[in-house]
Amino acid sequence: MAAFSETDLDRFVSDGFLKVEEAFPRQTGDRIRQQLWRQIGLSPDRPEDWRRPVVWAAPDPTGQGPSGEAMRSPRLAEALDLIAGKGGWEPRGTIGNTPVRFPHPSDAGDTGWHIDQNDPGPAGAWGTVTLRSRTMLVLVLLSEVGPDDAPTRIRAGSHLDTARVLEPHGEQGLEFFASGPLLDEASAHRPETYATGLPGDVYLCHPHLVHAAQPHHGTRPRFMSQIPFFLTDPLAPGDATPLARAVRLGLGG
Repeated sequence: MAAFSETDLDRFVSDGFLKVEEAFPRQTGDRIRQQLWRQIGLSPDRPEDWRRPVVWAAPDPTGQGPSGEAMRSPRLAEALDLIAGKGGWEPRGTIGNTPVRFPHPSDAGDTGWHIDQNDPGPAGAWGTVTLRSRTMLVLVLLSEVGPDDAPTRIRAGSHLDTARVLEPHGEQGLEFFASGPLLDEASAHRPETYATGLPGDVYLCHPHLVHAAQPHHGTRPRFMSQIPFFLTDPLAPGDATPLARAVRLGLGG
């Protein structure tokens, strides 16, 4: 499949995300999903047992099975190189913990707009968000996800608003729970899109992209891992990568 074009990378800078179709083979995604069904002790053929809106699953931590195969995909590595720069990101051995969202009338209580925690902060405890992020967000689709299947909501271009909100707070950053309302207000004018696709599709997201979960209104459970890829160095606006160019754009540069 063709490499990503300069137009794709420019769109990442302006929108804050890039969809990588079939970042790893569909069959690999199917195998991961089958593994997760076994891990959570539920079945796709017994919807009467789906009694909670969200169940968390943990794939094989050794990285030897399909989870590791997905993270070592050459196409995924190519996309990460283009966004974060060669040598600019740390490889992962597994997809990590995965929320499985089920059709359910109850609200899971986790649907607020936010960016992910990305910095240990002055005291060394995770729980802050900063302009010099140490991670980028990657959404890994492990099932078919349509508009009704609780796709992650994305505010396109909201990473530019985040840069302006975070700049006055410097290296100290903002506490995670304090940042949510500010970022929600700052990005409310942005168009909303959804992380839909097929098993094996991946969304590479700027660490400052404002996003949110949502309740499941469909019929098929949604399997999607939301994971961090660690950067080898904290994000700096002076760098030449699309990640850094987006920060510069948000700061008016």
